[in-house]
Amino acid sequence: MRVQRPKGTVDILPEVSYQWEKVEQTARDFFSRSNYHEIRTPMFENYEVFSRSSGETSDIVEKEMYDFYDKGNRHIALRPEGTAGVVRAYVENKLYGPDVVKPFNVFYIDPTFRYERPQAGRQREFHQIGIESFGSSSPLADVETIMMGHDLLAELGVKNYELHINSLGNAQVRQDYHDALVDYFTPLRDQLSEDSQRRLDKNPLRILDSKAPEDQEFLPNAPKIVDYLDNDSKNNFDTITNTLSQLGIDYVIDDDLVRGLDYYTGIIFEFMVDDKSLWESPTTILGGGRYDHLVEEFDGPETPAVGFGIGEERLMLVLQRQNSEFFVNPGIDFFVTNIGAGTDIKAVEIVRSLRNQGFKAQYDVDQKKLKAQFKKADRVHAKYVITLGAKELENGVLNIKRLADGKTIDLSLEDLNNIKSVMKEIEE
Repeated sequence: MRVQRPKGTVDILPEVSYQWEKVEQTARDFFSRSNYHEIRTPMFENYEVFSRSSGETSDIVEKEMYDFYDKGNRHIALRPEGTAGVVRAYVENKLYGPDVVKPFNVFYIDPTFRYERPQAGRQREFHQIGIESFGSSSPLADVETIMMGHDLLAELGVKNYELHINSLGNAQVRQDYHDALVDYFTPLRDQLSEDSQRRLDKNPLRILDSKAPEDQEFLPNAPKIVDYLDNDSKNNFDTITNTLSQLGIDYVIDDDLVRGLDYYTGIIFEFMVDDKSLWESPTTILGGGRYDHLVEEFDGPETPAVGFGIGEERLMLVLQRQNSEFFVNPGIDFFVTNIGAGTDIKAVEIVRSLRNQGFKAQYDVDQKKLKAQFKKADRVHAKYVITLGAKELENGVLNIKRLADGKTIDLSLEDLNNIKSVMKEIEE
């Protein structure tokens, strides 16, 4: 029996992995310019890290989490999303201490796991790019997070995306809204899906996120949380939306937006892409919000926090369709071809020198005929070919050719030790 990859996983082969590398490096550079630093947490955690943060009634915990008991009978779960592990690390490592600059800003690029139906842009092993900011309750922290999400999508070249935003208010607002939902859905209990009937008792807010057809007809007339916001929550929401408007960031106030995790408080948001060539309806590519009580859930001090996450698989689908130029194969800078006795070692030395100077360089380890070497140079998208033969080795003069237009110049072996100056000459 042939061994195959598990359902819901994908081999990211070298022919496309450079595309992932470019997206991730663009994100890393972007976050670095905002003074966010990378954090790397374990791929698996104790089960309660995710059950406590995501909520026992969330789809993640009820249906999608990969969890198991290890050989020590510890209940372990593979990471289904990025925030919970970061919060656990924040508390465990006492990153709230007086010596830590606030807000404490981090980013991550991690593999994550959920048992769900595989489809385009959604796998059981997927990758998440995210940021978290701990320590500030200022509306500007929310604005900063939303602005970063907006500007990162713009820098990557995503098109037709729209910001949807809502507020979950404070604890009293959510309690009042909880009661209103119970009052609305209780007479409809027998007509709701089995999941929603259970959630009505535990967390009726989860019903609003239901995709079950039997629930859909009742959602449009369900109470809206905007009607339950108190003055402080309304003022906070208005401050954030007004600031976004002043920054030229368009948004849609979406009363139906609730997000899929229980830890959110205050502002929540999603960036949706409207591209009929990919999906029938606008689809979320980036989502996040404020979660001011999650650090306390992990026995840490009261700490306001806000962040977002991007599903990288879905992002890759969008970029491949909307901005394929972003993924043009960069190729390599130099391919060194050689023929004749004693030229092989010199070719290796030249390539080594070029690499040490910061260039991408390759030679033919199989030492095939010169014609085959030139074909390989073309296949690996080399910008320049350096040709070394017995005669060139004897005279100490090589030929360098730009493949784009065939322009050639001669250079000495000594010139190779400062190839950047040679590049200036050939580019003139």
